Amino acid sequence: MQTQKRLPKICPACGGGLKVHTMHCAGCGTKIEGDYKLPALMRLSEDDLQFVQDYILCGGSLKEMAVKLQVSYPTVRNRLDDIIEALNAMQL
Repeated sequence: MQTQKRLPKICPACGGGLKVHTMHCAGCGTKIEGDYKLPALMRLSEDDLQFVQDYILCGGSLKEMAVKLQVSYPTVRNRLDDIIEALNAMQL
């Protein structure tokens, strides 16, 4: 089984945030170059991104998330609030 590579978000040399510079089409070889900021959701940590994905798959139900994660409803609510705060900070 091949391990899927994860998109790096932090520069290993200086710790700064990475941007997308080049994209290419595997089919025809077209390349697009420029400096593009990663979308806010992609800049979340892997754990936060997984939480958001699970939340969406649970139909946005915090109660269902609490059961899935085996934690209390307030714990799930606090985690979601932290993610919302992080996303709002990225918009500045």
